This record gives sequence, structure tokens and C-alpha cells, in this order.
Amino acid sequence: MLIYATGDDLASGQVARSAARGGNDAPTSGVASGVVQTNFISVPRDWAYDVLLYAQRNPKPCPVLEVIEDGDFESKLAPGSDLRTDLPRYRVWRDGVLAEEPTDAREAWAEHHDLVTFLIGCSFTFEAGLAAANIEIRHQTLGRNVPMYRTAVDCEPAGRLRGKLVVSMRPIPADRVADAVQISGRTPAVHGAPVHIGDPAVLGIDLDNPEFGDAPAPLRDGEVPVFWACGVTPQAAIMESRVPFAITHAPGRMFVTDVRNESYTV
Repeated sequence: MLIYATGDDLASGQVARSAARGGNDAPTSGVASGVVQTNFISVPRDWAYDVLLYAQRNPKPCPVLEVIEDGDFESKLAPGSDLRTDLPRYRVWRDGVLAEEPTDAREAWAEHHDLVTFLIGCSFTFEAGLAAANIEIRHQTLGRNVPMYRTAVDCEPAGRLRGKLVVSMRPIPADRVADAVQISGRTPAVHGAPVHIGDPAVLGIDLDNPEFGDAPAPLRDGEVPVFWACGVTPQAAIMESRVPFAITHAPGRMFVTDVRNESYTV
């Protein structure tokens, strides 16, 4: 059951969306920490089944929270919202190539009358739990975007879609890794527990060179890199599969809802 925010938490989601409509394109990690944030991908109806099947076969990186059909642009997770304007920055893809990154997607949206939109769980949601347990979110401390990496790990293909797993990374003190695993594991609908802890080479990753987001600061003594499945994974599939047209969020710049984090906590 969805638990909608009230009071200050409700206001924080509305303020975040209003700021995005006004042109604020900053990353949303740490914004409106009491409410759920989501990744975003919108494709023509002809590709919607492929995306849905891809998400079903790869639920760790692609946990679907909502599907909005056939050109609609209001999310039930945020009544009154407009998915064409309420994210800080978008990406428009043509034949698998990034064509533009507008802060308003209405012009691109108008190119197709039948866009189907998927809202996918985001790890920014469980960051609130990490912060409440006094586990530092380093990219927030530094005012950076979270580093995200395209791994060498294949996702399960579906229809015309195939691609690599994308992960986000947060450095965690070794003595707090178990806590981070337990806290994030309570939120399977927003990626849940990490997919890998430790040596990035196992995933085929160069830690200093993320494909998305900002490069991380050097690890401190006693810290371990911890990797979570990431909702940018569909964008890797768009590129590899050369999807003719798609609109997504820009990595790290999410749709902020009016639903409380507890809705997806087990």
C-alpha cells in the first residue's frame, strides 16, 4: 500500500518538482529525503513490451514502481505532477545515441503520441536510511553526483533489448558494511542490498572513471567500495540496442514523488 507524505515531507516533494520546472537541474541525492525518488524511461508503445519484459527479467536494476500509458504524463506517485517538466534534466535518445539533454521534455514528448513511461526504483530512496544510521553519503558531503559504472556483467536480454548492468558506488567504512547491506536490503523495490562489495575489477570497473555521474573521491583508509544495482541500466540497453527513440532522466537527476519511503520498506 502506498503511504503518501503529509506536512513537511509532502511539501519537500512538491518543492523539488517545482524547482525542476523552474530550471534547477542539480542532482537530487539528499533532496526530499523522506519521499521516494524514481528513475524514468519513456518509449513509444511499440517498445513498451520489450522494456517491461527487460525489467521483469532484471528486477534488481529495474524494479518498476509505476507504468504510465499512452502519452499520459501524470504519476499516481505524485498527483498533479507533469513528467514532461518535473525532472531536473532529461535525456533524449535517437537510434541509441544521446541527442540532447533538455530541462523540459515537452518538445521531445510531442514527437510521439503514444509514449509509455516507466518509473523505476532509485537507490537515493534508501540513502535516507543510511544517513539516519550515520553512514556518510560521500557524494552528498562533497556536493557531487553519485558515480555510476557500466559493468562487464550482461543483463538478461528481452525482446530487442540487451545491455550491461549499471551500478552505483558508495564508499563505506569496513565496519559499517554489514549495516549498509541490512539497511538497503529492507528496500528491495529500490534496488535493495548491494550486488558487489570490494574489488571493482570483478565487475570490470575502473573506479576512477565512471561512465555516468561524477568521479569519486579517493577511498579513505578502512573504506570499501560498495556497489548497488542502478536504474541507469535501461539507458545502457538503449545505447546497445539502438532504440529508435526514448526519453530518460539524466543520471542522478530523479523524479521526486509524494510517496513516503516506508511504502517500499519491508
